Amino acid sequence: MNQHIAFWTKAQMRKQVAVIQGELAPSLVLTNATYLNTALKKWVKANIWILEDRIVYVGEKMPDHRSGTEITDLEGKFVVPGYIEPHCHPFQLYNPQSLSRYALQRGTSVFLADNFMLLFEMNISKALSFMEDVNDLPSNFFWWCRYDAQTELLEEENYFSEKSVRQLLESPYVLQGGELTSWPRVLHGDDTLLHWMLKTKKAGKKIEGHLPGASEKTLTAMTLLGVDCDHEAMTGTEVMDRLNAGLQVSLRYSSIRPDLPKLLRQMKEEGITNYERIFMTTDGSTPAFYEEGVTDKMLQIALEAGLDPVDAYMMVSYNVARYYGLDHLFGMVAAGRVAHLNILDDVTNPLPESVLAKGKWMKRNGKDVSEDKDFDFDWEGHGIRKREITWDLQDEDFQFSGLVGIEMYNSVITRPYNVSINPFSEEINEESDECFLMLIDKEGKWRTNTIVKGFAKNLYGFASSYSNTGDLLIIGKNKKDMALAFERLKEVGGGIVLAERGEIVAEIKLPLAGGMSNLSIEELVVEEKRLTNALRERGYQYEDPIYSLLFFSSTHLPYIRITQRGIYDVKKKGLLFPSIMR
Repeated sequence: MNQHIAFWTKAQMRKQVAVIQGELAPSLVLTNATYLNTALKKWVKANIWILEDRIVYVGEKMPDHRSGTEITDLEGKFVVPGYIEPHCHPFQLYNPQSLSRYALQRGTSVFLADNFMLLFEMNISKALSFMEDVNDLPSNFFWWCRYDAQTELLEEENYFSEKSVRQLLESPYVLQGGELTSWPRVLHGDDTLLHWMLKTKKAGKKIEGHLPGASEKTLTAMTLLGVDCDHEAMTGTEVMDRLNAGLQVSLRYSSIRPDLPKLLRQMKEEGITNYERIFMTTDGSTPAFYEEGVTDKMLQIALEAGLDPVDAYMMVSYNVARYYGLDHLFGMVAAGRVAHLNILDDVTNPLPESVLAKGKWMKRNGKDVSEDKDFDFDWEGHGIRKREITWDLQDEDFQFSGLVGIEMYNSVITRPYNVSINPFSEEINEESDECFLMLIDKEGKWRTNTIVKGFAKNLYGFASSYSNTGDLLIIGKNKKDMALAFERLKEVGGGIVLAERGEIVAEIKLPLAGGMSNLSIEELVVEEKRLTNALRERGYQYEDPIYSLLFFSSTHLPYIRITQRGIYDVKKKGLLFPSIMR
């Protein structure tokens, strides 16, 4: 098999047929399996033949030739397709490699992933190579085509252009446009974005919306403009509105919007009984949120809410595959499909006891049997390395003049406020919940300075290379501790660093492009919790500080943002103060 796109050569297909004709032995046969037949929407008992990475037969028969065939009896067990995550941001401190290894142990084997980070780290050709080569892992990754940066860039045309959009849409690994955070621009007449959306539709690909709080009128308008799916419903009524507008719906259960239990309850109250146009997504949650599970956790919630297990398992497999035109490869236990299979001890327990990915055991009888070599990935060869910071902060970088600052309303919403402190002092008073805030170019060319209120009350020095664009965020009450945190970040080649009174008190090293750890998810959960606890001890009071860092620059959210171009008023669509060239 071509591991990349799950197409097989003529020679491989002839071998697969030879198994059916009794001329060749399969690699693996699962006997007496009770499997989810998604064509019939029922549980059926059968034997499942696999040759290498492909299911070649599902039925009552056993193969004529079994020399070298591994035969595993699944009497009393249940087999379901590998779970599919339809809306993934695989660069949230973790990386595609570590995420897939962790998620496979819990049954998730296919990802529809955001490539946003790649566009800021490499040219489009290298990004396309990365998006292809990551499929050498046991999981499968498919990708999006972003239309905008969801922030204000100094040189947006370097990242989003007619050429880059065309190249992305030509890739067989790119299955959709979006997510469309810039939908107001389209709705109010931006023909460039609409042109790219039309190109997406002509390429036969989907468009993922981002429509929080959208009215019936707006949902209908965006459907007319080409949006196919939305993951922003926050109530059962909003789910119903999207279904009525003809949209596919992703129900979200994430670290900043754990809405799924409420949504399922309210959907029941709304009388929704058909789940064929519904998925579930964790929407790129941060590592600690995944400690209780990935797709398996959402399945558990759905089953506890009383959903028929057939509906629940189809929501995370066949429904997604069919929507994206991938049901010839995934989402079914049927001949011709990639052998991503989860073996359950009971349909009410979605955490698999055993997992096959591309026909190879990743987990068996509750034990991780994957090999390190299965997850080898050449980061350096793909241009992903430590963040090299070859410049220094200067005294003038710590000038924070300005009357309008940024006030945190929750973990992701910020609003303007009138600064009352002295921004020229070396340290902000401990009684204040204000901190200095700087966004500075990763190459040291420019900076944007302001004051942030409500992020943390007793945070002295904090620096992060994890941000929306990979530029550096530096926050704190004490300018010397801010400089110390920056120096430590520079020393380790990227990360998130907390400094206090001349000492480093917590950090997460992010040696992959300054935004990703090379640790396992399990190790990263420990580090993230330690950092989050340290921030909470210093006054951070919202759901997720990692998302706060990510969204400081995100202009798809209200009301004021710190960007490459300066302090940006989202509502008025203009700069309050420009960035300063260094």
